[in-house]
Amino acid sequence: MIDLYTWPTPNGHKIHIMLEECGLPYKVHAINIGTGDQFKPAFLKISPNNKIPALVDSDGPDGKPIALFESGAILLYLAAKTGKFLPQSDHAKYDVLQWLMFQMGGVGPMLGQAHHFRIYAPEKIEYGINRYTNEAKRLYGVMDKQLKNHDWIAGDEYSVADMAIFPWLRSWQNQGIDWADYPHLKVWFDRIAERPAVQKAVQVLADARKPLLDDKAKKALFGAAQYKKR
Repeated sequence: MIDLYTWPTPNGHKIHIMLEECGLPYKVHAINIGTGDQFKPAFLKISPNNKIPALVDSDGPDGKPIALFESGAILLYLAAKTGKFLPQSDHAKYDVLQWLMFQMGGVGPMLGQAHHFRIYAPEKIEYGINRYTNEAKRLYGVMDKQLKNHDWIAGDEYSVADMAIFPWLRSWQNQGIDWADYPHLKVWFDRIAERPAVQKAVQVLADARKPLLDDKAKKALFGAAQYKKR
């Protein structure tokens, strides 16, 4: 059995989607990042960087339990475990991996900063808003160009790279994006959104999430608790 420690955020949704697409049974453990669950000692044993998602697979490699944190690493683990959504040939595999790294190093961090400066920052700093809104638009442009000649982000097959990117684009309005500027990306986005596994995955813990705008949530997410040595 897989125990998934998660919350309905883009990074959490990546793993919800992969598990649903693979058809693996899993048990959800809610880690409410707005109330500080991510700082509890039991969770830190699994995820020392105090971030969701994290996973414990009781039937890991060689039949031994394994604990994992970092959504990209979890996607690759599940792909290896199931033999799904990561091509076997070296050429196609590295095409997928480079786009997965594009998400991990660019799409996630930069769109996250766009969310922060546009919505959550206590001060509306024009420089920060413009910088990360413009970077969001640049990244959308990169993906739109790639999808002009491909059905999926890494080529001809749906993969972990698509699963990693899709959840971050669900908040396109918060990033200052107009879909009319990215028609190829929009077709791709809609195609993924229609997948039954994806529709089920984005509902995981959806009823538990509330807007992270109260002072307690802001303190847990952006305050001194984030930087405390543990």
